[in-house]
Amino acid sequence: MDLREILLIARRNWLWIVAATLLGVTIGGCATLLTRPTYTSEAQLFVAIQGSGSVQELQQGNTFSQARVQSYVKTVDSPIVLQPAIDSLGLNTTAAELAGRVSASTDINTVLINITATDGSPVRSAAIAQAVADSLIRAVDNLEKPKSGGASPVSLSVIKPAEAPAGPSAPNAKLNLLLGLCVGFALGIAIAVLRSTLDSRIRGEADIRRFTDLPILGGIAFDQDATKKPLLTQAASQSPRAESFRQLRTNLQFAQVTGHGKTVLVTSSVPGEGKSTTATNLAIAISQAGSSVCLIDADLRRPMVNEYLGLDRSAGLTTALVGSADVNDLLQPWGEDSLYVLTSGQIPPNPSELLGSAEMKDLIDRLESAFDLIVIDAPPLLPVTDAAVLSQYVSGVVVVVSAQRVRQNDLEKSLKALELVGSKTLGVILNRLPVRGPDAYAYSYYGEDRSGSNKGKLIRRSKMARNRQFDYSQANADDKISDERAASLFPSGKIGR
Repeated sequence: MDLREILLIARRNWLWIVAATLLGVTIGGCATLLTRPTYTSEAQLFVAIQGSGSVQELQQGNTFSQARVQSYVKTVDSPIVLQPAIDSLGLNTTAAELAGRVSASTDINTVLINITATDGSPVRSAAIAQAVADSLIRAVDNLEKPKSGGASPVSLSVIKPAEAPAGPSAPNAKLNLLLGLCVGFALGIAIAVLRSTLDSRIRGEADIRRFTDLPILGGIAFDQDATKKPLLTQAASQSPRAESFRQLRTNLQFAQVTGHGKTVLVTSSVPGEGKSTTATNLAIAISQAGSSVCLIDADLRRPMVNEYLGLDRSAGLTTALVGSADVNDLLQPWGEDSLYVLTSGQIPPNPSELLGSAEMKDLIDRLESAFDLIVIDAPPLLPVTDAAVLSQYVSGVVVVVSAQRVRQNDLEKSLKALELVGSKTLGVILNRLPVRGPDAYAYSYYGEDRSGSNKGKLIRRSKMARNRQFDYSQANADDKISDERAASLFPSGKIGR
């Protein structure tokens, strides 16, 4: 996992990361508020050797005192030092309990002893530190005094008396908040990585690139109104959804679908990915560019094209395949452009056999001789074999992938199914992509700008895009059938038999 993938995971799960970070900071703040404040006071002692004061004696005394300091530090938490301090202050505690609140330390190569005491009261902490320091002085004097009598050769003196601290030593609010921030952020990153590892749903182009090199033909932006108004003609001309289909149309043209192959099959991995609306709107978009298009509803299990376009499906593809009527009499014109629709017809008991029959291949060949492009809406690949069987008769297959719906292993199985039957997969269409965010498709910037400042610029971009499509259509004019010729073919029965 490289840095780019980590950043993508973080962008996708930023809410979890922010929530975990805020939770860590909150816990750190609550711990600070709920912890009883404690105060720490410190007294410092100096250890000296009493001698005549000659240079040699001073040097020997300094070495001796440094060697003894560590022993004095260990003596601080002993009852011989703590009990006199307890008695002098009248504390209601034992030497063992007080030892947990008192500590002593010394720096290397020094004769200084630091005694610290911690208590819930700042005044009492200073009193305890000072009392323990005084008690240590007396204890060392008694311990070091020669048995033969005389003064102790070691002298301890207070060089820094204990003072009541101005603020508590614990809890440390800044440290707790910083610790909570770091732990919360790390927890958020861990949750993000775990969710990304366990969640195999396709979210955007980066997920597809992990296991296939197929081109991304286009990305269709999500539109909440698409369920009520699924057709391209029902959307605003400058909406992200409309521009997505125009870009898809252009990419298909550059893929030479109309130049070297006239039939494209649109399918998906599982139901509900939007393949029918994609196929329908793709046919509409191509017909709007001046091409003659035939849209075939080959989903003989759950046909939807007739519902979107408001057409009758009582007679259609199945009627032509069983020979009950000629295809000339079944094609239904739609809209003001050169778009003709062949609905599914009656649902048969054997869809796979019909779609894989020689009659279906002959029907596609006849339609290819009359139209610039044929768009076929086929069933999903995984539930049934209809699309895989039919894909052998078409020039190319386009797989619709719905973001947040299909999983990676399902898409891999679908692509392998097409590969096994020798189909040519033209690419993938990402459907229902967010307009903004890490998985938004690059072409969604064509959407409307309500601020007004960039509106003219966006309109100019859209006009340039349409001009490019027009130029491309002119470049392929020799391969196209004019609207007049297409109109003369239907319903007069001029399709070659």
